[in-house]
Parts: sequence; C-alpha cells; structure tokens
Amino acid sequence: MVNPWAGEVALTLDGRVHVLKLTLGALAELEAQLHAEGLIDLIERFEAGNYRSRDLIALLCAGLRGGGWDGSARDLASAEIEGGAIEASQVAARLLALAFGPVGGSA
Repeated sequence: MVNPWAGEVALTLDGRVHVLKLTLGALAELEAQLHAEGLIDLIERFEAGNYRSRDLIALLCAGLRGGGWDGSARDLASAEIEGGAIEASQVAARLLALAFGPVGGSA
C-alpha cells in the first residue's frame, strides 16, 4: 500500500505493484540523466508538457528506484505497464505533484 503523504504512488509492472517515491538521491540521478539545470528546470519541463518518452521513463525509473526497485531503464522500457502510456504519464504527474506540491495538498 502506498502512502501519498510520504510522496508515494503506485505503478503496476508485469502484474506486480511497485511503489515510486522521489527521494533526494532519485532526484539527483534524474537531474543528471536528463541534463536538467536544476529541479525547477525539471519540473517546468514536465509541467509544460515538453518531455519525451525517454524523459518519462527516466522519471518513472527514478521514482521506482526511490521506492526500492533495483531495475534499469531498459527493464522498465520492456515491462508491461498496466494502463499503458496514459497510466504511466498520470503516475509520473502524481509523483511530481506529491514531491513538489504544497504540503497537505492533493494530487
């Protein structure tokens, strides 16, 4: 079970539910991988819808790793995501909203 108050969201990969969370380490990895100039740059990219599928995979992968998953971006890219690309995008949006939204806000 996920705890949204702790910034957690869930994603089902290959029939198994995984917890995603953007820890500080996961965010640092994400910034480096996406060549973001900082967290604001990263957030603005996603808010503006100016991201690519590889950005989405990187964000989800970072969140999965923050939740304890030890897979790779390649593993994620080849996984069956329940709900497909739309669910993946919605999970990514919730993940960012919980990580950077107002405390006590809804996502």
